[in-house]
Amino acid sequence: MSRRRPSPESSPRHSGAVAPSEPHVPVLLDEVVEALGTAGGIAVDGTFGAGGYTRALLAADPDLQVVAIDRDPTAIAAGQALVAASGGRLRLLPGRFGALDTLLAEAGLAQVDRVVLDIGVSSMQLDVPERGFSFRSDGPLDMRMGCDGPSAADLVNEADETVLADILYHYGEERRSRAVARTIFEARRRGRIETTAQLAELVASVVRVEPGSHIHPATRTFQGLRIAVNDELGELVRALHAAERVLRPGGRLAVVTFHSLEDRIVKQFFAARSGRSAQGSRHLPGAPVETVRSFRLVTKGPVLPGEAETARNPRARSAKLRAAERTESDVPEPLAALTALASLPDAARGGHRR
Repeated sequence: MSRRRPSPESSPRHSGAVAPSEPHVPVLLDEVVEALGTAGGIAVDGTFGAGGYTRALLAADPDLQVVAIDRDPTAIAAGQALVAASGGRLRLLPGRFGALDTLLAEAGLAQVDRVVLDIGVSSMQLDVPERGFSFRSDGPLDMRMGCDGPSAADLVNEADETVLADILYHYGEERRSRAVARTIFEARRRGRIETTAQLAELVASVVRVEPGSHIHPATRTFQGLRIAVNDELGELVRALHAAERVLRPGGRLAVVTFHSLEDRIVKQFFAARSGRSAQGSRHLPGAPVETVRSFRLVTKGPVLPGEAETARNPRARSAKLRAAERTESDVPEPLAALTALASLPDAARGGHRR
């Protein structure tokens, strides 16, 4: 597969800067279908969302069965119409894609032929103010993809100031993380921060953007909180290893990312598992040399959207697709260094704090 022309790093898909009228459009759709191939069998859409990849896979291969997973109960409910129209070729499973091997085992499946993962938040979540993902419309400060567990409001109002600064710096890549965390910490002494508008206003009071920039001052703060609330990077690491365990030899894994942190994890995973990181990586300090090649690369580098796609779908601007094919090698031990890459730095071990 050929590389596409690079696009800007900032993506509305992850920033929350999405107009409510925009429908969810899956990115790199044709490229994903091509990377996965069409040869019947069973495919897993680990991030079902609005069902874009699932629809494309079902349409491209009439002999294919699809098992789709989503942690968001609203996505599972909305997908029942597609299940009914699939003629028995689609099953929907509620759960986290990081546990896709366990979910498949519970559904009676030991191995599959294809896995696709589309990482990040969908417009279905961004466009509903009540979900609290976006600063464009006021709503409760929630951000939970699965509608369970601690919310963004819990994190903002209860986390230690230093931890909060780490989250914003490492997950949101917010250069003013300490100032934002300090402002939040001082504001919550006066009362709980409960809404997206409250938080966005606080961030805008200390973060300035360049004149003419279309990026909202709260973009990186909202991104960092969302990643932390949903443990998105940890889920990605677990999903990569889970896919490795369930793919039969010759099976393919395709991953679409929208953020440099996500892409770095996928890139390092494929590099280690394909034997391309024999000397280790500066992103994986202390990682042992990987000798078991459980994957061979299908894409030699990231496949990027072309100008035509980014013109009709601005969400695609920062998307990157990487794909690989499972070999006959046994499943190696999980890459512990990848988990470290997905985690906040440990101050006790000299982790960098901004």
